[in-house]
Amino acid sequence: MQKMPKWADVALIPLLNLLIAFVLSGLVILAIGENPIKALQTMITGALGSTYGWGYTLYYATNFIFTGLAVSIAFKAAMFNIGGEGQAMIGGLGVALVCLYIPFPHWSVALLFAMAGGAIFGAAWAFIPAYLQARRGSHVVITTIMFNFIAASLLNYVLVNVLRPQGEMNPQTAAFPEATHLPTLHEVLAPIGISFSKSAPVNVSLFVALAACVIVYLLMWRSRLGYEIRAFGLSQDASVYAGISPFKIIMVAMLLSGGLSGMMSINNTMGEAERLVLNSVEGAGFIGIAVALMGRNHPFGVLLAALLFGFLYQGGSELSLWTKIPRELVTVIQALVILFTGALDNMVRGPVERIFIRAAKRGAN
Repeated sequence: MQKMPKWADVALIPLLNLLIAFVLSGLVILAIGENPIKALQTMITGALGSTYGWGYTLYYATNFIFTGLAVSIAFKAAMFNIGGEGQAMIGGLGVALVCLYIPFPHWSVALLFAMAGGAIFGAAWAFIPAYLQARRGSHVVITTIMFNFIAASLLNYVLVNVLRPQGEMNPQTAAFPEATHLPTLHEVLAPIGISFSKSAPVNVSLFVALAACVIVYLLMWRSRLGYEIRAFGLSQDASVYAGISPFKIIMVAMLLSGGLSGMMSINNTMGEAERLVLNSVEGAGFIGIAVALMGRNHPFGVLLAALLFGFLYQGGSELSLWTKIPRELVTVIQALVILFTGALDNMVRGPVERIFIRAAKRGAN
């Protein structure tokens, strides 16, 4: 039987899913008495109409690139890592400890150590679920969900009882030393004469995220380890027959996934807040699941999907600020995109596949 073309799988179906989600969102907006066209214009202007809007869109996208890549690696090994949220929280703790307790001469050195701290702490938080899956058969979905709650409680305890400065009411650490402050995109572009908003939080972490896309691509499609991970994900029995160790693949894939989630904190903790605060992850670990699904678990697709969700986050914020559309409805719009690009993907895929099969049969005749 003829298969659907690759371009239809990676481009046409996601676009159709996105179109359906936006049409339904427009109907919901229309139902509450607002103009969906005006709402879309507000989102586009707020997210893409100025360097300020672009700065926030790219800031959110940076978070989603890290978590999307993390989920995609686990997916390639046939594992559903829902623990990106908790791994990013603990990764933030690693970043904070590095920035607070190691003196650095320059932000570039601090960034390297913070990346290592976030990755090590994030990977360490993924280690136990990975080990339980590899040795005991405990499903990684269940264990990673449980570890999200444990991470939230642990971080809350550490911020309130250990790292909170004396006299500080909010559950947060002290401000990081100035030598650890990352340059914003405004500071990066100013020397070459490009004007960018000073208020936008996007920083050099964006370039780290883009580099991570390239590295993950080379790892997954140009290395022996990546081949083994993908082979294991396609058929565990066949990979075992070929001499691939299930324990090794499960552990390595989950540690890589946890490490990438933990590295997200160089953006929000080190780059934006310049201290560790409670709830700094803001759901980016869960959004990473939708980003990976929509991006078809490919780094380039993850990048595009992260930009889309960055647009939705920033555009949604502007929508609730400048219109009468409540913030909860903005969340509904984001949920519809997640629903159709993830859970209901096969609802569109089936009819599209049948259309291509019929077209192929007619061409053969």
